[in-house]
Amino acid sequence: MSLPNLERLATAGVLHAEAPAADEFAGLLRSGLARLNDAGKSTLALESRFDLAYNAAHALCLAALRWHGYRPANKRYIVFQVLPDTLWLGPEVWRVLGKAHELRNRSEYEGDQGVDARLVNDLLAACAQVAKKVQALPPPAP
Repeated sequence: MSLPNLERLATAGVLHAEAPAADEFAGLLRSGLARLNDAGKSTLALESRFDLAYNAAHALCLAALRWHGYRPANKRYIVFQVLPDTLWLGPEVWRVLGKAHELRNRSEYEGDQGVDARLVNDLLAACAQVAKKVQALPPPAP
């Protein structure tokens, strides 16, 4: 576990230290799992599946960060960057999530809908790995 990196990021103002809250963690977990489940439905439009999978990944990664007692200061992307520190996941996961984040931003701010089936499938697989790790965390201490 690399808590010194999280502490360093908090000192730099990238993260805020804040005690974890069991109800917040449970809500983020519930939201992430529901969206991940819905993102797997092939009857939905590819863009909808992408949105659901991306938001599932973000909720689950935020749950992991909150479990460790931190919150992003101002950048959504940080929840993906700290996956090696929060869930001990490697680049095979966070690179996919980073690519999805870039596409999400292009879609939100520039109207780019360059979503393809391969990216959605890779995103679903990465998100499933995140979900498995987050579900294995014990509930945050009160």
